[in-house]
Amino acid sequence: MGEEEKMVRVREFIMEKDLPAVEELERLCQAGLSGDNAGGGRGGGKKKRGMSLYAEQIGDPFARVRHAPDHVILVAECGDEVVGVIKACVRMVTRGSSSSSSSSSLRKTKMKTNKFVKAACLLGLRVSPSHRRLGIATELVRRAEEWCAARGATYATMATTASNAASLALFQGRFKYAPFRKPRFLGHPVHRHRARVPRAHRVLQLPPPLAAAAYAALLPAAAAPEFVPADLPALLAHKLTRGTYLAVERSPGAGAPSSFAVLSVYDATRSLSFRVGGAPPLLRASLAAARALDRRAPWLRVPSVPDVFRPFGAYLLYGLHMSGPAGAALLRTLCRHAHNVARNNPACAVVAADVAPDDPAAAAVPHWRRFSCDEDVWCIKKLTSVAANANAGDDDNDWTAAPPSSVLFVDPREF
Repeated sequence: MGEEEKMVRVREFIMEKDLPAVEELERLCQAGLSGDNAGGGRGGGKKKRGMSLYAEQIGDPFARVRHAPDHVILVAECGDEVVGVIKACVRMVTRGSSSSSSSSSLRKTKMKTNKFVKAACLLGLRVSPSHRRLGIATELVRRAEEWCAARGATYATMATTASNAASLALFQGRFKYAPFRKPRFLGHPVHRHRARVPRAHRVLQLPPPLAAAAYAALLPAAAAPEFVPADLPALLAHKLTRGTYLAVERSPGAGAPSSFAVLSVYDATRSLSFRVGGAPPLLRASLAAARALDRRAPWLRVPSVPDVFRPFGAYLLYGLHMSGPAGAALLRTLCRHAHNVARNNPACAVVAADVAPDDPAAAAVPHWRRFSCDEDVWCIKKLTSVAANANAGDDDNDWTAAPPSSVLFVDPREF
C-alpha cells in the first residue's frame, strides 16, 4: 500500500464543506466515453454506435437517495482534497411474489402476494482520475456496504452499463456482485408539435390516493413485479410526479373484454442533465436543418428534434401497465399524452422509460433507436453481515438466484 493510499480517509459528506468538490468530481467523471467512469451508475454514459448518452446529476446531491429513510453520502479525502464519493440508501422494495397457502374444509388455495425486502442501493461512485488505482473505490464500496448492512439491508444492488469495464471489474470481481437484471432504456425526443391522441381513447388523470389504490390492485397481479417501493404512495404524490394517467376506450365493443393502460410521469429536469456525445457531423447538421425548417414552416409539422448535443432534461415514465386487447394502443396513447405534458417544460427534450426486456409494455412504448439503449446492467449481492442475517427469517429463498420478472419497477428518484 502506497503512502498516498494510507492518507485516504472515508467520512460522511458535509454539505457546506464538500459540495463544490463533489460537483467537480461529477463533472470530471462525465468527460470520458462509456466505461471510463470509475464506479457504478449511469454516469459513464450509454454508448450506441459511436454515440453516448451522458447523465449528470445537478442540484441537490442527495436527490437520488433522500427519499429513503436511511441514506448517506460518503467521501474519500486525501489530505484536504476530496478524491472520491459514493451514495447509498436502504429502502423496502418488492422482490417478486411468494406463494402462501390458506386452507379450508373444502379446499386449499395458494395466493400470490408481493414480498418486501430491505435492499440497499449503491450509486454515484466517482473517483478522481488523478487518484485511481489506489484502492479508493474499493474502500468506498466496502464502507458503503458496512453502512447499509448496519441498517438491516439483506441485499445490495448497483447499476452500471455493459461497457463500463472498470465498474464491472470492481463490483463483480472484487465484491462478488452478480449480474441480475437488464432493463431497456427507451427514449423519444420531445417535438415542437403536439402528438395526436386518438379520439376513440379517453385519458384521465388520477389523484395520488386513487393512483396508489390502482397500483396496489394492479401490481400484485402483474407477474411478480420487482423493486416496487414500499413508499409508492409518497412517490405518486411527490412534487415532481406530474401525474398518473389512465387511458380507456370511449366506446368499447359490446361484449368485448375491457382494456386500459396506466402510467405515471416524473419530471427529472431539476435533478438530471443529459447530453448526447460522439455524434457524426452529418447527423448534427441534418438535425439542425430540420429544426430550422420547422421554425420557418411549422405547418409542415416536420418532426424536428431538440438540440440534444447540449445539456437537456427528461421526463421519466414509470409504473407502466396495460391490460386487454386494446391495452398496447392505449399505452401508446398515454405515451403521446406524456409527450404533450413534457412540451410545456422548455427544459425537457426527451421522454423516456426503463422497462424489463420481457415486459409486454416495451413493445408499445414509442421510442427512437438512437435515443434508446439496452446496455444497462443491474447487479446484486446478498450481504452476509450479522445485521443482514437478522432478516434471514424474512427471506425464504435467495433473491439473487431468482428468475427475472417481466415487470421491473424503476424508481425515477434513483435514476
